[in-house]
Amino acid sequence: MNFSKKISYKNIACLFSCAIFFILTSCEEDLTKSNGSQSKNFPSQIINNANIVQRDSGFVTLKAKAPIIEKYELIDSPYVVARKGINIEFFDKKKPKIPGKITARYARIFEYKKFYEAKGDVRITTNEGQKFAMQSIYWDQKKNRIYTKDTVYVTMEDGSTLVGANGMTAKDDFSEYTFYNNSGDFNSKRISENKK
Repeated sequence: MNFSKKISYKNIACLFSCAIFFILTSCEEDLTKSNGSQSKNFPSQIINNANIVQRDSGFVTLKAKAPIIEKYELIDSPYVVARKGINIEFFDKKKPKIPGKITARYARIFEYKKFYEAKGDVRITTNEGQKFAMQSIYWDQKKNRIYTKDTVYVTMEDGSTLVGANGMTAKDDFSEYTFYNNSGDFNSKRISENKK
């Protein structure tokens, strides 16, 4: 009788330890599976009060300032994001002292694809003095094209205005652009001068 009690206690202890082992191993597996899928969803670099200067053969082509920049490099399509806005000055060798400017509340750059996007009160001023305002814009650097489907408001250097109600496409140096469903208030004197 004493012998049977010892066997039953040993069996219960053995079953209890086996149950704990299986619970712990199953929890471990679940944790590794869930952590494995999320392990790449964080920035590999964070730059606070970023002040970036880009040069080409010694010539400054771009200056960018942002409160915070995050680089996501551990994913299939790496990108850089400025969630709290960005202010960019871009320089042309023809007019190196007069930079163009871009400001936006949000920007994302896909470095390998050479594709850029800016969103939220996007403002662009060219070195010729033209001012563009829209809610979002995309730049495909490989094709040297920028485009948006948003309404674009343009103020020319002479004060005339143009509205592209269904967006625009343009060369990235703004030497030519196409507006869709446009209207505006043009300076008639300047148009007649261009016709001569």
